[in-house]
Amino acid sequence: MTTRRRASAEESLRRLLALVPWVAGRDGPRVEEVCARFGCTEAELMEDLELLFMCGLYPFTPDTLVEVTMEEDRVWIRYANFFSRPLRLTPAEGLFLLAAGTTLLALPGTDSEGPLGTGLAKLAAALGVSPEEAVGVELGHAPPEVLATLQRAAADHKQVVIDYYSYGRDGWGRRTIDPHRVFNATGQWYVDAWCHDAVGERVFRIDRMRAAELLDITFDPRPINGTTPTYSPRPHDPVVVLELDDQSRWVAEQYPNEGVEHVGSGKWRVRLRVSERAWLERLLLRLGPRARVVDGDASVGAAAAERVLARYGVSVRSQ
Repeated sequence: MTTRRRASAEESLRRLLALVPWVAGRDGPRVEEVCARFGCTEAELMEDLELLFMCGLYPFTPDTLVEVTMEEDRVWIRYANFFSRPLRLTPAEGLFLLAAGTTLLALPGTDSEGPLGTGLAKLAAALGVSPEEAVGVELGHAPPEVLATLQRAAADHKQVVIDYYSYGRDGWGRRTIDPHRVFNATGQWYVDAWCHDAVGERVFRIDRMRAAELLDITFDPRPINGTTPTYSPRPHDPVVVLELDDQSRWVAEQYPNEGVEHVGSGKWRVRLRVSERAWLERLLLRLGPRARVVDGDASVGAAAAERVLARYGVSVRSQ
């Protein structure tokens, strides 16, 4: 018997912060619609809504608590009476609220034209600042039309043909996918999908797509349980050990690895499974002399550098 993995507290909080203003601004959206928009199961949605029953202010009387109503397959969220009172904020408090709200707008499922977006616009006007200038919250540059198509396809359970750049293979290609979930992680937009070309589950970065065509072919959605990893190396992928200096140790924190060892003198060794050679080539070119291969194909970095220099008519061997 399999059990559903519980979502992390951070994941539930992020979803709840985005979900509340969206539902509150609508007249009883359907539960299925809410789940599709925020990439969660009905059970996860019920867990989130149960938390709202305990959200409020002292002395926790009915007028200070958030109200949640469920009838048949629809849900309503109504703010406590406290929220109807005007707030008196200092400029610093207003700017902090603007920054937090703008960050919240970047979460999957939020509506920039909804109550939160319009409220932030009014707050920015009162402060005499531009939201874009006041805070530096920016997700990966996913083409808006592509992102919208994928979100609609995930909600309607329809297949999509994408024109996708494979970072690992260093090339463009067309793929037919069943988009199960559109989500944001580490500042980038992703789609968790079944890829008909690879015949398997894949996660695609949306900023690497230049087109998405919605098909009139539906698919059966699969359950979405917890957080989707943006990259999962395969067990048979070759292992490479890199020696890094302190400035390049971020590699061990950013990418899945099989162990990090401190070898003294500001040097670290990290074991990585490499799914595609092109990915490792780019990483080594980015790190430059701050990293070297101590176990695995040591020619990868030099070969990549030679190809780059060849484009400028320069030979590595002539240096």
